[in-house]
This record gives sequence, structure tokens and C-alpha cells, in this order.
Amino acid sequence: MNQSTLQKISMTISSGIRTIGLAIGLALSSLSWAGEGHDHGDAKAATSAPSTPRFTAVSDALELVGVLNGKQITLYLDRLETNAPVKDAQIELDLSGVKFVAQKHGEGEFEIVLPSEPKPGVISVTATVTIDKEVDLLAGELDIHSDLNGQGSASKNEWKKWLSWALFSAAALMALIFIRKRLQTHQANRTGGAA
Repeated sequence: MNQSTLQKISMTISSGIRTIGLAIGLALSSLSWAGEGHDHGDAKAATSAPSTPRFTAVSDALELVGVLNGKQITLYLDRLETNAPVKDAQIELDLSGVKFVAQKHGEGEFEIVLPSEPKPGVISVTATVTIDKEVDLLAGELDIHSDLNGQGSASKNEWKKWLSWALFSAAALMALIFIRKRLQTHQANRTGGAA
């Protein structure tokens, strides 16, 4: 090979090294390296936030919404027509055959603390609501999913994909650097030997 060809090869390899280095830099900068408590924008937080299990039970006059948070169920009772909270009511909740009496915690807000956190699945809910002498029966279903496991494995797979790509790029970069050094050594030996 003549000196002109070696210089062209060396320039091509140098260009390849810069391109791969830039690609690695861009890939690594696109990864999210922040830990818990760091904000990366509202849109991402809104799409990745797990949904809270809840149920809705409606009758001709009332609407009851229950929100599960661990072992606690917060109940919100409203009049169906006006959406006004019901002030004085007694609520007995039947969860798949187990009965609980709700405690009042504000205007139209009640609370039940379960003995243990419910397992994933569908739980039938029946509420007996007593307001003065009026008794109403409401029914619904509480659907509890274990979405966190799916999100965790998807996150691990994404991380593995990026790590594999970064390692491959780094190996390619090292190979190009090695080839360039060999070409430079060969070129130096040829010019040194010709002098």
C-alpha cells in the first residue's frame, strides 16, 4: 500500500471513531440516570404512574366510589342527581362475603381499614347505605391488578437493550482505535524505513 492509501484509510477510521463515539455519547445521554425523587417532566410521570384500584357503585339516588390504598378503602358518597356529598349516612360494605362498617371521615367521606391488603383479582362489593330511615343497596366490583411486576420487567428489558447496545458500540470503537494505531505504526515504519 502506498502512503496516500494509508492516509485515506486512517482518515476513514478516524471518521468512524468520531461517529461511533458520538453515537455512544447520544445513547448514554438519552438514558435516565436520575434516581428516585428526580423529575423528568410531567408527561412521563403521568403515563407511568400506576393506577389506584377503585370501584363505583350506583343506585337510583346514590353514587359510592371506593379507592383502595394498601389496607385502607376511602369511600365517597354523593347524591346521584346533584353530586352533593351525603353528610349523615351509615355504610356497611360487603367485600366477597366479609362485612365491614365504614367510619365517617368528613362530609361525604368514609373509611374502612382491612385486616390485610387484598390480593390481585376481582372482589365483589355490596354496600348497604342507610340515611335516616332510607336504606339503599349498591353493588360493584373492585378489580385489583398487579401491574407493577409488568412495569418492572419492561423497565429491566429496556435497560438490558441499552446496555447491550452501548457495550457493542464500545467494542466497535475499541476495534477501530486498535486498527488505526496499527495503521499509524505501519505507516511510521514505512516512512521511517524509506528515510
